[in-house]
Amino acid sequence: MNQLTYDREHFYLDQEPFHILSGTIHYFRVVPEYWEDRLRKLKECGMNTVETYTCWNLHERKEGEFDFTGILDLERFILTAKKLGLYLILRPGPYICAEWDMGGLPSWLLNIPNIRIRCCHDKYLEKVRNYYRELFRIVRPHLANNGGNIIAVQIENEYGSYGDDHDYMQAIVDIYKENQVDCTLFTSDGPGYFMLNGGSVKDYLATINFGSNPKDNFSLLKRYRPDQPVMCTEYWNGWFDHWYGEHHTRSGGDTADTFEEMVVANAAVNFYMFHGGTNFGFMNGANYFDGLQPTITSYDYNCPVSESGDLTEKYYAIRSVMELHYGSLPPLTVHNLPKMNYGAVELTKKAEMFTNLGVLSSPVTSSYPQTMEELGQDFGFLLYKTTLKGPFETMELTIDGLQDRAHIYLNGKLLGIKENTGKRDDKIEVGLDFNEEAELLILVENLGRVNYGGHICDQKGILKGIRIGSQYHFGWTMYPITCDDISRLSYASAEDEKKDTMVGPLFLKGTFEVKDKADSFVELPGFTKGCVFINGFNLGRYWNSAGPQKTLYLPAPLLKEGSNEIVVLELDGYTNDVVQLIDQENLG
Repeated sequence: MNQLTYDREHFYLDQEPFHILSGTIHYFRVVPEYWEDRLRKLKECGMNTVETYTCWNLHERKEGEFDFTGILDLERFILTAKKLGLYLILRPGPYICAEWDMGGLPSWLLNIPNIRIRCCHDKYLEKVRNYYRELFRIVRPHLANNGGNIIAVQIENEYGSYGDDHDYMQAIVDIYKENQVDCTLFTSDGPGYFMLNGGSVKDYLATINFGSNPKDNFSLLKRYRPDQPVMCTEYWNGWFDHWYGEHHTRSGGDTADTFEEMVVANAAVNFYMFHGGTNFGFMNGANYFDGLQPTITSYDYNCPVSESGDLTEKYYAIRSVMELHYGSLPPLTVHNLPKMNYGAVELTKKAEMFTNLGVLSSPVTSSYPQTMEELGQDFGFLLYKTTLKGPFETMELTIDGLQDRAHIYLNGKLLGIKENTGKRDDKIEVGLDFNEEAELLILVENLGRVNYGGHICDQKGILKGIRIGSQYHFGWTMYPITCDDISRLSYASAEDEKKDTMVGPLFLKGTFEVKDKADSFVELPGFTKGCVFINGFNLGRYWNSAGPQKTLYLPAPLLKEGSNEIVVLELDGYTNDVVQLIDQENLG
């Protein structure tokens, strides 16, 4: 039955001693065609278990409409792990953090009047219950007690870093029981009594998360729960990056040394992350400390297996520890996948966003500017359009409650850019003469909802209003632009379209031929900020002016033999119309 149990010091699987050696791979950050490759690399490193979150905000993008297909086919991921002989630890949230938009909570929750998230609030728990009913309908046959490979399920996620509502945590347990989730349940929290006390649940396994100092952290956990074995559910062997920040690295030797300390302590271990993958599309989250800190597209995390699936020096260092303590492993059969330099791709067609609003969006009119959430929009851009009428003196234009980045245009001319990152806040002044009118456009980009801490109820767009001087302006038409489907854009020749002649954001399209499909990396010299689509699939954002990431990972399964289409949405301006498809990543 694969039933996981434990006593004071050890874990057991079907009553036999079992040492949990696990690594995290998020199915929703890896194209499905590569799930087996990544899981096999986990297995051949000596691991016996894979751990994954589930992402509520993609499984239920619109309330009541569930999706478990394609990259969201959780059951296929579970069965792939089982085929390879891997057990699975499931962390279904509902909140997952994970540097993922809003910590995996769907943004439509913010439209529910007076809702309070992550606590014992009836409206919130009702929505969680509805999601879990669908999720566990798929998961339940694969639980250990039903003969499947899922040996443990987490209760919420690092709740002690957020709150201490034990009635809420018990309510999550009760919903699990309603859905016959009867395998081993556990909590995981940061290394401190404050967090353990807030986030653990009586009578259930408590585990701990950290990146170093196992001796003291396990001693702390053992003092808190002396009757349970110790487990590090998140061994932070790398770290994530923010735009405007540095690329984080950690040596393989240091990673392996800390891991060995845990092995010697007979601790269960899960590497977070083992293979990070990619924040495709607009799915990255953000932190908020004195300003928004959006996470980059790559979730490489400096992992043992890189974003593109390469075995790193960290992988080999970990494998050496495995062999030292558990005996020789079979020779590796896994390998790095081929990378291809497809060369330069000229973008020969252009489509202006503002002249294609009819195929990108449906307008909504309102006296006041509404948020993305009020308009039923989760990701992308929101354009606010209005007409200003004179006369009024030249005064400063202010956006109250800007979330997150705004381009401000007057009669087609870019006046400036404002961000709530603390990195850019152009001063913008407007004035009109008698009988003069002007079209004002404000394009707001959702850079990623906050995924951790007190700012996770993170609405996007303009929260309060737009002032000219001290006066709020009313009368707006709004265009939600998710970029879910860009297939109907109307293109013209891109010849001579350069930065100084752009009228708003520009889609630029080119084609390239593929004979032998292989992974590649998109490099955009001469471009500033935007996102890239390959055959309609949104690879994610680039932001060359902010760094550190300079290339976007292009998995081979997104390509076709023959002609392929690349579309670049440039927001800030560009100096050439050529992108490069190269065989080396550059994460800064």
